[in-house]
Amino acid sequence: MKIAITGGIGSGKSYVCRLLRQRGIEVYDCDTAAKRLMLTSDHLKKRLCALIGPDAYTADEQLDKAVVARFLLQSEDNAKAIDAIVHPAVAADFKASGNQWMECAILFESGFERLVDCVIAVTAPEQIRIERIVRRDGISHEKAQEWLNRQWPQDKVRCHADYEIINDGRPLKPQLDTILNHIDKQQTK
Repeated sequence: MKIAITGGIGSGKSYVCRLLRQRGIEVYDCDTAAKRLMLTSDHLKKRLCALIGPDAYTADEQLDKAVVARFLLQSEDNAKAIDAIVHPAVAADFKASGNQWMECAILFESGFERLVDCVIAVTAPEQIRIERIVRRDGISHEKAQEWLNRQWPQDKVRCHADYEIINDGRPLKPQLDTILNHIDKQQTK
């Protein structure tokens, strides 16, 4: 069974994945994989340079995050064009990884839900999410809200998920235990 952990920025999905790793469960991180692939795949580099321009990468072949972010935030079409290049490479990499678990912030937006059998959504109140983003990334509340608004609304993610972990200060481990026990029972049927 393939299982995805999803949730919007600041929801705490990465923390839940750390809890899974502590239990010996390896979790494929789509964001980390995308960054790695954009640095190591000549095919992706060529396509991104053709789309964004030669300044997408620095002279030492590092991705210029500021240039890419500026292009990405200019329009929804730009974001979709980058996604059309990067998402298929990440999907193929996940399939080749042999991992059963995936962490993906934009699971439904990317269509990656088709790669898994079960989805666990991590949710948190919007104000808590914004505070976490501001503290973690050192950005303004307005910028945090802008990033939050670029993702599916939490209610929509929740409706498409099989399970939910609510990260509003209540203990996460018991919630995770309940879900893992239920998944184990489903797999043994």
